[in-house]
Formats: sequence, C-alpha cells, structure tokens
Amino acid sequence: MLEYRDVYAGGRLVGSGSADVITIVNPATEEVAGAVPSMVGADVEVAVAAARRAFDAGPWPQADQADRAAALDRLAAAIEARAEDTARLVSAEMGMPIQLSRRSNVFIPCGIIRYYAALARDMAPEEIREAVSFAGRTVVRREPAGVAAVIASWSYPLILAFCQLAPALAAGCTVVLKPAAETSLSAYILAEAFEAADFPPGVFNLVTGTGQVAEMLAAHPGVDVVAVAGPTPAGRRIAAICGESLKPVTLELGGKSAAIVLDDVDLGAIAAELGCLCFANSGQACFTMSRVLAPRSRYDEAVSALVSQASGFAVGDPMAEETTMGPLANPRQRVLVESCVTAGVVAGARIVTGGRRPATPVRGYYYEPTVFADADAGMAIARDEIYGPVVAVIPYDSETEAVEIANDSSYGLAGSVWTEDPERGLRIARRARVGTFGVNLYVPDIGAPWGGRKASGMGSVYGPEGLHTYLATKCVFLPPSLPGEG
Repeated sequence: MLEYRDVYAGGRLVGSGSADVITIVNPATEEVAGAVPSMVGADVEVAVAAARRAFDAGPWPQADQADRAAALDRLAAAIEARAEDTARLVSAEMGMPIQLSRRSNVFIPCGIIRYYAALARDMAPEEIREAVSFAGRTVVRREPAGVAAVIASWSYPLILAFCQLAPALAAGCTVVLKPAAETSLSAYILAEAFEAADFPPGVFNLVTGTGQVAEMLAAHPGVDVVAVAGPTPAGRRIAAICGESLKPVTLELGGKSAAIVLDDVDLGAIAAELGCLCFANSGQACFTMSRVLAPRSRYDEAVSALVSQASGFAVGDPMAEETTMGPLANPRQRVLVESCVTAGVVAGARIVTGGRRPATPVRGYYYEPTVFADADAGMAIARDEIYGPVVAVIPYDSETEAVEIANDSSYGLAGSVWTEDPERGLRIARRARVGTFGVNLYVPDIGAPWGGRKASGMGSVYGPEGLHTYLATKCVFLPPSLPGEG
C-alpha cells in the first residue's frame, strides 16, 4: 500500500497540516491501494506560495524558450522511465485496463508534452506591427500568464492533467496540480518525474484532497489562471468562484455525445470502432458516444451490431493483458449507473444486453456493457450524462431529424457520423452544435483545439490555442523611431 502525508511544494515534500486522509480503494478488488492527505487551507497556501515565488523570482518564466522545451523533453523521458509503474498504479486506482492505461497514462501524455515542447521552441514572444492609429509601431508581447491551478479528473487522469500542464509550462507559467481524489497516488509519481527532469523548485507543485481544495485554489489571490476537467456541476462552481475575481478559467466538463449512423453505412465495417467509442474505459469518458442514432429502416441491424460489440468485451481484472473492460471507478459511480438504468426501464426503454452486475468477478465495482433499444430522445437515459457503459439506440426517420436529435442536448462536446460518403458526413458535421466532431472516426487531435459548448464547458485544450490560454497579451506603443535608431 502506498501512503503519503505530504504536500509537494518548492521541489520537496512538506508535511501536510491535515491529520485527515483520503483512502483510495482498488475498484477491482475493493482492497485499499493507498492513502493521501485530505488537505486544508494551510497546505494550499504552502503550494501556491511556492508556485508564486517560482514565478515572481525564479528562472522559469524568464528562461530561454529552448531551455523550457528541453526541460519538457526531459520530463517526457522521465515519465517514460516510470511507464509501467505509472500505468499499473492508475489501473489500481480507477480500474482502467492495463493496455489502455499504458497508452492513456504514458504514451499520449508524453506525446502532449513533446508537442508543446516543439511549440515552445518555435514560439515568437513578440510581434511588431505598424500602428494604425498613430505614426509609429506596436509591439505585441505574449508573456506567461502567471501561476496556473490545474484541477484534473479521474477518468483519464494523466491526459487530463498534461493537456493543461504541458502548455502552461511551455508558456512559462508555474503550476499547482490538484488531481482527483481517486487518482492522487499517481500524481506523486509526477513529482518524482519533475525532480528527475531537473525542473526548478516550485515550477510544479501538488495538493490533494476533496472538491473544497479545488475551490480554495480557484479562490486564492496568488493563482492567476485556472483549468478544470470534471463534471459539469463542479465546473460551474469553480467558474462562479473565478468570476468573482475575473480570473480566467478553462472548463472541460461533461457530455452526452451522439453517433449518427446513416442509412448507407456498412455496419460490419464500423461496428468495432463505434463500440469502442461507446464502451471503452467502461464508458467513463466525457466524449463517450452514449447516444447512437440509427435510421428506422436499419434500426434492428444497428441494435444487433452494438449488442455484438458489447458482448465481445472481456470484463475482468484490469491488470490482465486480455481484459478490455475493467470496473467502474468507485461504488458511487456504479450506484449512479444502476439508478440510470432503472430509470430507463421505467420510462419504457428495453435492455437488450447487460443492465446488471456480472456474476464474475465476485468482488469489484463491475457493471456489464448495456444497450437500450426502444429509447426516445426525451428519456433521461438519452439526455443525462451517465458516465458508464450504457448506450441508448434512438431511431430517426430523416437525416434532418437525426441532426435535430443530436443537437437537442444541454451538452455540446462531441459527436460523430458514420457513412459510406465522407462528403455527406462533412455536411452533417457542419450542422452539429458541438466543439468536436468525427466523420467515420473520433480521435482528438493534439494539434487542434478540443473543447465543448453549452454545459460541456468553455475554452480549448490542445493545439496552439491551448498554449494561448497561458499567455497574457501586452501591447507596447512606440514612436516612429527610438533614440539611436536610424
């Protein structure tokens, strides 16, 4: 069992001022995996003060861009050196199958880090423009925004951390990371990696605890910018706190994404990829395609294809190489999923596969991949985020109706369309009111902005746009010539 009692601040472990701990339970075995401090205000003060000193007086914000990029490359290498330990620890914390964990908690985060290292090398901090309003020039500077608080979720813990940490560091900010309580143990491995990569003290800092700690960070006057990944209610609360001081905030929140299956599609060819988007990570992803819209003429065929995919998942021990679906992350999540399934049945939808706890394994917070037929767009299972392996298949009569159903949601993060005609798919993509959309696939591109609309959040991660979040603009107005210029 791993056990920590410290804040990581100023490049070292500092004893927490809290006697309370958060016990982290392995969702596959229901055994204790470890414990971290349930931190208090004094701990937040220590971490923010360290980040503040490192920004105001430390070398990181003033460092040459090439030096910051080199440090990020060293960080990626340090995480790769801890790859198996990191992947297995996240699997023990929240139940992600080990093969997915290696990709999602090592390979992809390191790709994000190296992408922003490359952007840092090429970034031009100043641009000179000829002034329009006077005879002279304007220097447009892009400077590090300050101390960044990054509040991450547990579903893909290291991706959701580094999609904010990497651009913040590349921009020259210092950071305080607050991981989800369920995945706090793996965050201490990150502290080790930052030390191994020889980052200046105070550039990376770590606090653990409940949502109250996240709120303390958001409210702290020493924090300049905030990024949140998590459920919509928590994001709204953090946004309200930031609004009181007009503090910039990026929100990556929930979703209820729709996959539109068109009448011309080869279901056999796309079923595996669509099934993965519905059920991967036990459906615990903000972009999960939890609504599948199928033409009435091919409705039964679409339901059968999803049932086949659901039945093909190997549910079991997340540490086993053959496992493709682990448990839900915690007992609260399973209770929520069960209540949503019950509500779907009461509303008149029909379970065609799943809808229960599996007979084996006996222990763990497992739930079978579940497909609902006879669902309509007004049911709660088609409108509320479930965050579990539950998919509602909804019929439609026309392409226009399919787009209307997809858009009729309080969320607006993601969507997809599946068709033999990519141009037809692109036309539908242009009508979708979401931040991201896929035609015959759905793969977030770290080189392009990724974010949601409506209750799915605001702001973007990835791409140059993700870097701009952590840069403050300053304009310097100059006369036609400075002393000494020709």
